[in-house]
Amino acid sequence: MSYDRAITVFSPDGHLLQVEYSMEAVRRGSTVVGVQGKDCVVLAVEKKAIAKLQDARTIRKIVSVDERTVLAFAGLTADARVLINKVRVEAQSYRLTMEDDPSVDYIGRYLARVQQQYTQQGGVRPFGVASLLAGVAGDQSDPDKPLLYQTDPAGTHSRWKAQVVGGRNAKSLREFLEKQYHEDLTEEACVRLAIQALLEVVDSGAKTMEICVIQRGGKKVNISEAQVDAVVKEIEAEQQEEKGRGTGAAATS
Repeated sequence: MSYDRAITVFSPDGHLLQVEYSMEAVRRGSTVVGVQGKDCVVLAVEKKAIAKLQDARTIRKIVSVDERTVLAFAGLTADARVLINKVRVEAQSYRLTMEDDPSVDYIGRYLARVQQQYTQQGGVRPFGVASLLAGVAGDQSDPDKPLLYQTDPAGTHSRWKAQVVGGRNAKSLREFLEKQYHEDLTEEACVRLAIQALLEVVDSGAKTMEICVIQRGGKKVNISEAQVDAVVKEIEAEQQEEKGRGTGAAATS
């Protein structure tokens, strides 16, 4: 029996192969980095090269879901568009019913529930999309604090301090974030750390990066290419200086 033909049939070793294929679609997608700081969350994505005659504004990997929630995704853009539309409608329905803004935790749970439903029905396939959500907590302890959540094609959702989804180098970039991350990062430090992680996978520097900062209260700030380029040049200059020191030390010894 071919266990990868039917979505609702487990393989003998306990896997849903269609779900694993959708995760492979995510791994083949663009890299997405999320870093939570003291009063902000930074989402940074790798932008693929576009055709010379194509309008770059129509290809976006970071989108607004609600007034105080932003989503960045890796995987199939068409699948992401469908999911984003569903989540936007749910966010508006929540506001109409509850007369309050939905928290990022609520939106993350709803998004994960929709993705999970598509892993157990015949006639459909899983969404080939993993996402990082950034938005305000909405709880009583600190309602305006931005948080970072992740969802994946299997329908799980979890909260993170820093995370990478998509791309072949996601595991090594996650290890890099584990070494570099510390509590109470400032906004500038979060942006710098996200750019450092993306520089491990991109070739053209600022031209292939898109960065958005979600500040306390849900305010969204898009970092311009010029600002990103300045940080990239600073990081590259420091790396060259470190290489020079290493070469000098080796020559002295």
